Amino acid sequence: MFEKSFITDCEGPLTLNDNAFELADNFIENGGDLFKILSLYDDYLVDVVKKENYKAGNTLKLILPFFVVENLKNKDLVEFSQNHIYSVEDSKFLLTYLQNVMNTYIVSTSYGQYIEAISNYMDLPFENTFYTKVNLDNLTLTNEEIVKIKEFKQLILDNPKDYELFDDIFFSQITQMGIYENIQDIEVVGGQGKKLAIDEIIGRDNINKNKIFYIGDSITDVEPLEFAHKNNGISVSFNGNEYPLKVAEISIVSPSAVATAVIANIYAKYDKNKVMEFINDYNNLNDYEKLFNDYNIDKEVKDKFFSVFTNEDYPVIQIINENNFDEILKISKEMRNNIRGQDIGGLG
Repeated sequence: MFEKSFITDCEGPLTLNDNAFELADNFIENGGDLFKILSLYDDYLVDVVKKENYKAGNTLKLILPFFVVENLKNKDLVEFSQNHIYSVEDSKFLLTYLQNVMNTYIVSTSYGQYIEAISNYMDLPFENTFYTKVNLDNLTLTNEEIVKIKEFKQLILDNPKDYELFDDIFFSQITQMGIYENIQDIEVVGGQGKKLAIDEIIGRDNINKNKIFYIGDSITDVEPLEFAHKNNGISVSFNGNEYPLKVAEISIVSPSAVATAVIANIYAKYDKNKVMEFINDYNNLNDYEKLFNDYNIDKEVKDKFFSVFTNEDYPVIQIINENNFDEILKISKEMRNNIRGQDIGGLG
């Protein structure tokens, strides 16, 4: 084991996918619209209502009855996930490099079928990944319930902001169905679930909680980012929306994951203070080649960085503060929407 550990979200820092959204969009009529509505409702329950025992990312549970109506099975999730991997530029380079310098993990809200496909694609041991375990083959509805779920779907699409209606559907009506017991048992690895996954890593692999580099991009990354920050680790928002930017110390805005590799390289060799020094110098010096040499950036990382970026388009790497927050949020969301598309980039 290494002294330090790199823990990353999957969708955002590594891939351009939102696998659950894409599954809904592909297999359910008007499923993309349905998923976006439920994602906003999910944000509302977490951010506004602060619903007890409700985790960010529970959209992955809310959508399940609608998958069952379409007779979706595990094999469909596996096949679709394997055939629809869209990675952030140089994310495979990042994970290959990292596994030689830090303990490396993926902690994702995504379904396990997708994360297994990603771990195979990225050559990361599957046992170093944490994800939402869903067995679609065990979820069933009666014919009467199928009719009801179809009615619910239309009501949601027709009334996209009627959250009282949604409360009734998901927390009164569906709870009376046989499928609810199996859905209730699903532990979504989002928000607090990601923090619990990190706790499990710390206990299982005996890693140092004060030497964690965590990187994420959305509402499901708030708790693990806060944990890394509180324990004097590295907390990074990568092309994040407002949620991670409010709690992370560092923002990276980049079309390529090699920007992450630079910061990880410095942290693996030195410490957090050196990372912060580098970021200050990065934003105040113009001779980037000299800067990379001064900080002893590994040749493979340095060469990759300068092959991706030229003088005019260096990535944003900044320490977040109240003075630059609004500007970073603007360019971060622009990059997010640009490389992931408006539909996925706009999800919480």
